Amino acid sequence: MFDTMILTKIAGAFCMSLLVLVLGGWIADKIYSPAHHGEDHKIAWIEIDAGPSEVTVVEEGPALEDLLAMADLTKGQKTFKKCGACHKLETGKNGVGPHLYGVVGREVSSIEGFKYSGSLVAVANIWSPENLNGFLKKPSKYAPGTKMSFNGIRKAQDRANLIAYLETIGD
Repeated sequence: MFDTMILTKIAGAFCMSLLVLVLGGWIADKIYSPAHHGEDHKIAWIEIDAGPSEVTVVEEGPALEDLLAMADLTKGQKTFKKCGACHKLETGKNGVGPHLYGVVGREVSSIEGFKYSGSLVAVANIWSPENLNGFLKKPSKYAPGTKMSFNGIRKAQDRANLIAYLETIGD
């Protein structure tokens, strides 16, 4: 039924498959391993003290008030171009999102005729500079479940520039 040549071919194919699998894993490890990209594989040990401890708050950078004091309205207007695809600055003119005329200090979900996500109402009552800053940083994280699919503005100074610009638009 099986002669030795067929059995030899099957064994050779099996060995070749194993060789390709092992070499492929080795090559992938060399290409994609973080150790080969300048990152060290170090284990971080966290020591836990059972005694009383103090909580320290680490701030990411300057306070929002300081950033708003240094805000550049021209840069804020340029940053608004990211928002302008979905939002308008004219009162009563909604785009995909509600209009942003007078948004700073306005109640959340207060534009008549616009259907808001329920998650926005749950996180804030007023669009204060602090609430806008948190929302603009990462909308999906600030208000989980929001319909707004914008990724956010990473730099704090860019957010402050935009908020300062939006403060000039409106009442």
